[in-house]
Amino acid sequence: MSGPADGSETADMAAGVAESDAEVTGPAGGSTPKSVEVSVVLPAYNEEESIEETVRTTLSVLASFLKPGSFEVIVAEDGCADRTPEIADRLARELPPVRHYHSDERLGRGGALEQAFAAAHGETLVYFDTDLATDMKHLEELVTTVRSGDADVATGSRWMPGNVADRPAKRGIPSKGYNGAVRLFLRTGLRDHQCGFKAVSREAFEAVHDDVEDRHWFWDTELLVRAQREGFRVREFPVDWQPRGDSKVDLVRDVFGMGSQIIRTWWQLSVQPRITRRTSLVASVLLVSLALVLSTQYLDFSAVITNIGAADPLLIGAATLVYVLSWPIRGLRYRDILAELGFTERLGFLTGAVFISQTGNLVFPARAGDAVRAYVVKARRGIPYPSGFASLAAERVFDLLTITTLAGVVLLGYTATGQLAQVVESVTGAPESGRIAVFVAMFVGAVAIAAVAGIVLSARSERNRVRGLVTRFSSDSYADFVAGVLERFVGDVQKVGGDPTAFSRVGATSLFIWTLDVATAALVLAAFSPGLAPATLVSVCFFAVSVGNLAKVLPLTPGGVGLYEAAFTLLVVGLTPLSSSVALGAAIVDHAVKNAVTVVGGVVSMLALNVSLTTAVEETEEVEEEGVEVS
Repeated sequence: MSGPADGSETADMAAGVAESDAEVTGPAGGSTPKSVEVSVVLPAYNEEESIEETVRTTLSVLASFLKPGSFEVIVAEDGCADRTPEIADRLARELPPVRHYHSDERLGRGGALEQAFAAAHGETLVYFDTDLATDMKHLEELVTTVRSGDADVATGSRWMPGNVADRPAKRGIPSKGYNGAVRLFLRTGLRDHQCGFKAVSREAFEAVHDDVEDRHWFWDTELLVRAQREGFRVREFPVDWQPRGDSKVDLVRDVFGMGSQIIRTWWQLSVQPRITRRTSLVASVLLVSLALVLSTQYLDFSAVITNIGAADPLLIGAATLVYVLSWPIRGLRYRDILAELGFTERLGFLTGAVFISQTGNLVFPARAGDAVRAYVVKARRGIPYPSGFASLAAERVFDLLTITTLAGVVLLGYTATGQLAQVVESVTGAPESGRIAVFVAMFVGAVAIAAVAGIVLSARSERNRVRGLVTRFSSDSYADFVAGVLERFVGDVQKVGGDPTAFSRVGATSLFIWTLDVATAALVLAAFSPGLAPATLVSVCFFAVSVGNLAKVLPLTPGGVGLYEAAFTLLVVGLTPLSSSVALGAAIVDHAVKNAVTVVGGVVSMLALNVSLTTAVEETEEVEEEGVEVS
């Protein structure tokens, strides 16, 4: 923020520097921040043609019903590229009630408003659009409604009976659709959520603004919604409104962004509070039960049980031994990741920590066990939660990279040799549709490998280019959220990828881990005497295990039970002449072997390290609520 000391106060909102407590001189005998009752914020972005007239008109109207020195006007100038900052500085020098807040970077409309409201002196906080599209004769009603205590939040409405609003179709139709969606999903009962003519009490603003996540056009809608949900009184009244100039809202980019924000807010307010551990577990059980009931329509479970009973126990035992051998490798990989973050621990302890977290994923839904590892290394070795979460995220990234690459490579291999085309043709019975399916499969495989290559190359670079790439397409708050998620994703890989040796070592151990996972599945499938050539058996298992584990990424059931078996079975049936009863039997035994090893190792590790799984989950939930993110 910039401006001279005699009326304009200096700080930098973009950098988060607090505004000074210098007095603002009033127009009649002087005023202090304590005497200011009403603060009007004018969000300004490239408004050099209108900002001075808007400020002077605002002062004139406020003076008509408020005492001198009881109000202030704040120009929240948001990274302008024109002369708006110079004009705002001059007005702040010439007009004592005026203050100018400057940001070198774009904060977004909501971000600029929130910063200005937080630093304003008044108990009644007001804002309206600087184009003065809303008739200023309504300003007294807006201010008085909140100032008198009749309501905690007041907003003008262009859609209530009794108003005069000239809204062209290109604005009116999207506006009605938007407001209808907000009423439907967020149950506000208001007709117009986006009218740029609002007032809010200091009490209501302080109560809800920390929960408002949007920083652009959805900000004031979210403020209204959250204020209502907190029990504050919101009053809507009709206003006369006349559009002036072109809207700064991008009807494609910003409407899409605001739509996504409606869904995000609905999820946070209406769905997320109902998703408890118990309801998640019940839903998971019901989902698996429903899938089993439906599958009886096309699967002979007696044949599945018969095939499982006839499986070669020696090969099942060999598969179990192979899978056990993969766990020290998991501990070794985790040790390498932590070493890059500056922590050195024993292999045995880290293997136990991995065992415990994976056991948590089998017991609790929504992959709640993932965060347990951060608790274990914090409680037993003092590794800070952020470092524990970052190491876990980096490991997950390498897992996804490895299984995606395996699935993509095998898929392209099937496509190149023509085997996939033959399988699809035999399943669909239509050569044309088979060729289309093969083309789509090849495209998906190529995209998967390209995506992996792009992430790896970005991770090996010293620069994180994700945000620049995303903002080429959109700069709204939704795009900012997506960019943030992707930045953390790539950033976690960079923690390890910055060192070529460490990157190669972690990548190699990841490949070895998943190769042993595939070998386990291959031995299990071989135990069912499938009559497949060894090369076919291994390649089918590489593809089925990769896709099956990608399906488990969806946190629908504890440990992905049901999801893995379904994906594995479908692919084995599609890629081989084996029956569904044999394929499902192999999938069940394969997953059972892996889960049994995990649970036994987890129980032994919990006893050895004196860790309670329930306590660990509860502790990490509290940490996440306090703001530590699990990326």
